Amino acid sequence: MHIEQLREYCLSKKASTESFPFDENTLVFKVLNKMFLMAPLDKWEKGEAAITLKCDPDYTIELREQYESIYAGPYVSNKHWNTIAIHKNELKPQFILELIDHSDEMVVKGMTKKMRESFQ
Repeated sequence: MHIEQLREYCLSKKASTESFPFDENTLVFKVLNKMFLMAPLDKWEKGEAAITLKCDPDYTIELREQYESIYAGPYVSNKHWNTIAIHKNELKPQFILELIDHSDEMVVKGMTKKMRESFQ
């Protein structure tokens, strides 16, 4: 998976935007101003492609136990976020897209009723 493919997929999500809110290296995708994916571009440039995604707490544990390339990442809640080491090629691209979908869904699910209604 290339960063441009990832970018296009994320931007195809309803009400999705991209920004660099933390620094010039961390590309962030949001839905209605709530983060669902972070991608450290400096790692991608070094051949260490990774993304950090929101995840259901129970599924977070299950994924970490099942896949070596899914782990608790820095700077985020280990209960609700997983880092995915894409460069290890352990996960199929379709599964990575499914994890992105799950992250997007988790963010929408966590919104207030009013926000969800405006999203529809």
